[in-house]
Amino acid sequence: MATITTSLPDELVQRLAEHAKTLGLPKNKLIEKALSLYLDHLKRAAYVTSYKAAGKDRDMLSLAEEGMEEYLKQLEDETR
Repeated sequence: MATITTSLPDELVQRLAEHAKTLGLPKNKLIEKALSLYLDHLKRAAYVTSYKAAGKDRDMLSLAEEGMEEYLKQLEDETR
């Protein structure tokens, strides 16, 4: 496990200490969890952005529609 050193505003350190105490966690574990959640959030936001961009791309929409047509054909074949 790596060690990092950082500076944080006093108010944020105070809030961190209060929440860590309330949750019964060491401050470093709370920071670890919060950072992990935030990085996951950024990843999901990037996916949303890419899907929105794909939704405006005519070629991508055409590919998706073709894929849906093929999928519906497969479903119909399975129900027969």
